[in-house]
Amino acid sequence: LRSNRSSCYTTREYWELEKRMTSTIDVADKAMPAVGLGLWKIDSQQTAQVVCNAIEIGYRHLDSAADYGNELEVGAGIAQALTKGLCVREDLWITSKLWNTYHSPEHVEAACRRTLQDLGVEYLDLYLIHFPISLQFVDFETRYPPEWFFDPSAAQPKMQIDPVPLSDTWKAMEALQEKGLVKNIGVCNYNSGLLHDLMAYAEIKPAMLQIESHPYLTQDSLIRAAQAYSIAVTAFSPLGALSYVSLDMASENESVLQQQAVIAAAQRLQRSPAQIVLRWGIQRGTAVIPKTINPDRLKENLALFDFELSDEEMAAISALNQNRRFNDPGVFCDLAFNTFYPIYD
Repeated sequence: LRSNRSSCYTTREYWELEKRMTSTIDVADKAMPAVGLGLWKIDSQQTAQVVCNAIEIGYRHLDSAADYGNELEVGAGIAQALTKGLCVREDLWITSKLWNTYHSPEHVEAACRRTLQDLGVEYLDLYLIHFPISLQFVDFETRYPPEWFFDPSAAQPKMQIDPVPLSDTWKAMEALQEKGLVKNIGVCNYNSGLLHDLMAYAEIKPAMLQIESHPYLTQDSLIRAAQAYSIAVTAFSPLGALSYVSLDMASENESVLQQQAVIAAAQRLQRSPAQIVLRWGIQRGTAVIPKTINPDRLKENLALFDFELSDEEMAAISALNQNRRFNDPGVFCDLAFNTFYPIYD
């Protein structure tokens, strides 16, 4: 693009075009790769090799979480890649998340340090509050990761709510950044009301909002609100239903990849439907973190920066919005964890 700048673009139009085509997004004072590898639902026995393969292919952004139950193996994959000389630690952007049972301020640092220990790194590039849901603390020695049930062996196991103010949790997150354990802090699964409230009390402002977003759940207003606060946005489950079919939280006929707007763009650009949907996410200014263990798809998901969707294609794909949320605690907590706990109205 730099060598092809011409008078057909105004300065602002050129800048916007260049911004849409870039492979990074700004997070505080560092550029984060716009495509990351989502590590949710990767079997622990496969994780180390998948992570090492991904880094060899070119991934530099890894999206992890204590709750995924594979951070020890993620760390092994990172160590393999570093030993092979594929990159150095400073080349990587590593994200992890504070689980619901560690919201009380006295548990936040210990949870972060456990993640650092498992990943085998001295700091995280980004640490996020996983959900605005505070659960009763479960000691590391009792069960790790603790997941959702307080006591899975109970006759009728349930989530045990421990109502810790989110402002208290955030203050403890700020302390992690001040100590250098994490470079940036942010939140996941917040709605606009929680985001406005956070911005009112945060001394260190959130660098990232991570939310479910795909063509069936565009979340335009929330993304616009975050960006107005200069908060970067990462879209998890960027391909929509594909992440949830195996969990019986979506059906195969809900795949956005079958939509004509996606197929038409794929045919015009000679790209896969998945690449079109991921490019749509990138082009709206969000990072995306698709998950796959297939080496060919790892490469495909990274190859998003040598083509561009037209304004008409972007609009057609955005028009697929149904406000269809697949990852909704108000649904899955009730069905799977015997506790009704909505966070979206």
